Amino acid sequence: MNWDTFREERRRAGRPFVVAHRGARLLEAENTLRAFLLALAQGADALETDLRFTADDQLVLFHDPTLDRMTEGAGLVRDHSLAQLQALRTRRPGGALGEDRIPTLAGLIEATGGGAPLLLELKDPLFLQEKYAKILVDTLEQGGVLRRSALISFHFEHVLAVKRIRPDIPIGHITLKNPWPKRGAQLLGPLWPLLYVNPLYTAHAHRMGSIVAPLDPTPEPRLHHYVRWGVDAVLADDPGGVRARLHDSSKLK
Repeated sequence: MNWDTFREERRRAGRPFVVAHRGARLLEAENTLRAFLLALAQGADALETDLRFTADDQLVLFHDPTLDRMTEGAGLVRDHSLAQLQALRTRRPGGALGEDRIPTLAGLIEATGGGAPLLLELKDPLFLQEKYAKILVDTLEQGGVLRRSALISFHFEHVLAVKRIRPDIPIGHITLKNPWPKRGAQLLGPLWPLLYVNPLYTAHAHRMGSIVAPLDPTPEPRLHHYVRWGVDAVLADDPGGVRARLHDSSKLK
């Protein structure tokens, strides 16, 4: 799926798209290739992941700034080379160490054959620098997935920095506070209670030409509201379960 045709494809599907949040992270270590491949096997329409730079300027998929929560290591991701990071085991749901390693963005593209739409959250402030923004653009171009990728961040200036290099790449904004759609963002990720504060949020966003994916990785209790409001996509820690609930409309009542 091309992000340029996202809304058309969503209308054809007749339901919000399911975006796997860090992969199928309830069953496998988050942000690992095993978690992403399982999410796709469960029917996820797109994959969401987090991007950070290593000490040797490689792009890896990792949420936290530090290694402590998700690996047997410690310290900042940025202070370790890719080789050092990939020597570490990651933690499975529940905290036990598994054999999965921290993947690179290029590794994810290769593992999925470049066929999965990617929603990439820019965690690293280094994206503000042209050198690092260009590393991301080059990685997406070399993997043939530039037109299947969209960039999001809590810090809108991060995605704007990359867009200055590739003006055609879709960008998005995540917010915890603003109950109104942000202009200039093609994708909008408001924290889910904001849609209750402003039930017309999605309608306003659509008039601006933007799509809405609430910040809500456990959306099951609110799916019936999201369907009624016409959101375009939902995040899911359990993509298989959310996809099944959306398929069975009786479970949304």
